Amino acid sequence: MVEPDNLRYTKIPLNNGTGAIPALGFGTLIPDPIATKNATKCALEAGFRQIDTAERYRTEQEVGEAMQEVFKAGKIKREDVFIATKLWNNHHRPERVAPAFEASLKKLQLDYVDLYLIHTPFAFQPGDEQDPRDANGNVIYDEGVTLLDTWRRLESLVDEGKCKAIGLSNVSLEKVKEIFEAARIKPAVVHVESHPYLPQWELLDYCRNSGIVMQAFAALGHSSEPKLLEDPAIAAIAKRVNKTSAQVLLAWGIQRGTALLTTSKTPSRIKENFDISILPEDAMREISEGIKSRVRFNTVVETGVPGFIPRGK
Repeated sequence: MVEPDNLRYTKIPLNNGTGAIPALGFGTLIPDPIATKNATKCALEAGFRQIDTAERYRTEQEVGEAMQEVFKAGKIKREDVFIATKLWNNHHRPERVAPAFEASLKKLQLDYVDLYLIHTPFAFQPGDEQDPRDANGNVIYDEGVTLLDTWRRLESLVDEGKCKAIGLSNVSLEKVKEIFEAARIKPAVVHVESHPYLPQWELLDYCRNSGIVMQAFAALGHSSEPKLLEDPAIAAIAKRVNKTSAQVLLAWGIQRGTALLTTSKTPSRIKENFDISILPEDAMREISEGIKSRVRFNTVVETGVPGFIPRGK
């Protein structure tokens, strides 16, 4: 059993022997560049040791600048921070993977990343346009490449030592199985929306049995309606254990065996979200078994079009 004060430092071993991912991670999908840089620095200073970004977020440069400033200050070393970024949909063709990856490394000012994810299983028209549309406004997909084709190229990045682990994002259980069974290098992480309104128990069971880490984004509901943070059951537990609803949700996610991400640009909230403690078993049961609402906040898993990023961004 993890001691209450140590829940925030929980690490989950990766299946490829390269180490472990900190369960409590910080996401950088923040629209404003200055806020992104400040929030990333604040997160590292608060104790977060897992930073998640993506080409699609357009925050890699600011995240890189923030990390380098913190590293140069000497208090935190590069090897102490687990850094993940993602390949966007317009780069699924194998010949486009390495250039996209190198561009991310350059923006992040890094020699390697700890985790590289395929952002969604949907291939878009190859090119520089992140959101290619036809004259009717429909997404232009690329039928000339499979997810396995893209995966094979990511495997070679691991061979080259450029990234320590690779994984999938915004995928169904069926897609995870398809890649896991065919892969030479197995997915280390599966990054999906998950919270008490979308617990994804079947996917979590498969990941656990296959040695894959399931990482949850939108762990606090992403401020969407219905507001998870205002759920009566969560609020009641928070009052009982003298924690915030956010702290309760983050603790629940880690105690059930997932890694997760939380995002904020407010320093006090960033520190608060790191200050989590173990929930009693009855609280865990109340959330896992008592909450029956089922809501998906992000439809990216159905279309490949990001639900939390406005068009044109």
